[in-house]
Amino acid sequence: MTGSTSSRAATFLSQLTTPFRGLRSIVERWLFQFGNPLTATIVLVQRRIFILPSRYGLLFMCAVLMMLTGSINYNLSLGFILTFLLASLGVSAILHTFRNLARLKISPGKVTPVFAGDVARFTLLIDNPTYLERYSIGVTLHRRESVYIDVPGRQSISVGVPLVTTRRGVLPAGRFTVFTQFPLGLCYAWAYADFDVECLVYPRPEAGRVPLPLADSNDGGGVTRGAGQEDFAGLRSYQPGDSPRHIAWKAAARGETLLTKQFSGRADLELWLDWRHTPEHMGVEERLSRLARWVIDAHGSTLNFGLRLPGLTLAAASGHAQRERCLEALALFKAETQ
Repeated sequence: MTGSTSSRAATFLSQLTTPFRGLRSIVERWLFQFGNPLTATIVLVQRRIFILPSRYGLLFMCAVLMMLTGSINYNLSLGFILTFLLASLGVSAILHTFRNLARLKISPGKVTPVFAGDVARFTLLIDNPTYLERYSIGVTLHRRESVYIDVPGRQSISVGVPLVTTRRGVLPAGRFTVFTQFPLGLCYAWAYADFDVECLVYPRPEAGRVPLPLADSNDGGGVTRGAGQEDFAGLRSYQPGDSPRHIAWKAAARGETLLTKQFSGRADLELWLDWRHTPEHMGVEERLSRLARWVIDAHGSTLNFGLRLPGLTLAAASGHAQRERCLEALALFKAETQ
């Protein structure tokens, strides 16, 4: 009975706050110019920059008001001079803090894929088109770790904003906050940059040494390779099943019998990393972690390898591009397709 009562109370509170959430969303879109994520450069003009007193700024205002009150009560001429001097200093700080962000150009950069649990770095390019140097420009994501840079006049600076990943898949960056408290820390000026930027997060490779599945020979009757080059070792009689690309066609054109080229080196093996090769008692994420480990080890061994997942097959190949294709397929794998 108590559980059902608390459930009804939670439902009632959720319904009560839903209109306020919608109102807050409308106010934020109007006030902060929130909209669809952007892909182009934004310029920090007046309507994009917001400024408020910082904690130190509020204390500074209270101190100035107390000094003004004391000067009025005791008719202190020097007190008025000092009070108005400090007040003018505060107004000047507002202008300099705002100017430290004004007219900066911000654009998104490329994001390198990472493994789950690693730190993704979303890159922003901050361009200062003016001759005025900008100091202590901070950039943060979701109010977490902040990165501070100085942007000299007529120069561009690239800044990587860290964000810890927790799971595989596509990780959207979200809303960047560019802020500053320069020069005195009395004011906090900020602007939002909402870019359509994503980071691809690969499955975390299984720890330890996991033996690769057995590879099948794909030499087509003696095709061999070594260190990325093939060394011609002679000719032999053609046998059914030999690869057509290794037949000595020039000799055949002269009317000779079909001959097959032989090469020195180790046989070219074709390795298939198959979902079915993983233990059935493993969960989906554990299987993907093992396949990720196999992909990395196969690439390190310079093998031709392919990937078979439920509903997807990637042809066997080698090289860095094949590694990235396989890891991307693992990152985007949907459990519903198995």
